[in-house]
Amino acid sequence: MTRGQRVGYIRVSSIDQNTARQLDGVELDRVFEDKASGKSAKRPQLQELLAYVREGDTVVVHSMDRLARNVDDLRRIVTDLSGRGIRVEFQREGVIFTGEDNPMNTLLLTMLGAVAEFLRAQNLENQREGIAKAKQAGKYKGRKRALTPEQIEEVRQRVAAGERKTVIARDLGINRDTLYQSLKT
Repeated sequence: MTRGQRVGYIRVSSIDQNTARQLDGVELDRVFEDKASGKSAKRPQLQELLAYVREGDTVVVHSMDRLARNVDDLRRIVTDLSGRGIRVEFQREGVIFTGEDNPMNTLLLTMLGAVAEFLRAQNLENQREGIAKAKQAGKYKGRKRALTPEQIEEVRQRVAAGERKTVIARDLGINRDTLYQSLKT
């Protein structure tokens, strides 16, 4: 098998997070980058990467939790890639999956994926507890609203005038979901 491209995948959970620490210093031919929550199935750059890579290529990811939402998702993606002759490297865990069908690789993938899923669940639980305590102390106000009351009124007027919601959302720099939510309030 000839050496193909080294293709990186980077994912951060929100637009304002920095991707610099992921795959820093790793030599890559191409990088795909998503700015989406790991729980979201909408990761367009991951889908593009999966369509782009070919036999002999290597997909390089910072860590397992950056690639998949849960153990099942991780196993599905890695099995699909390695089954197509594509190596998968996880930098933080220091493991490479090549498609060799052996019980140790399956165990390793499942265990490390389960640990990553567990840590994510723990972090979310800790975050919820911290928010609850901050609310009790009157220190947590929630996240800042995307639109001011004046902007919400503007949205209502523009919608009533028949303007397309996609255009309104783009003009205000918000997504359509945010626009629809603002119309409900």
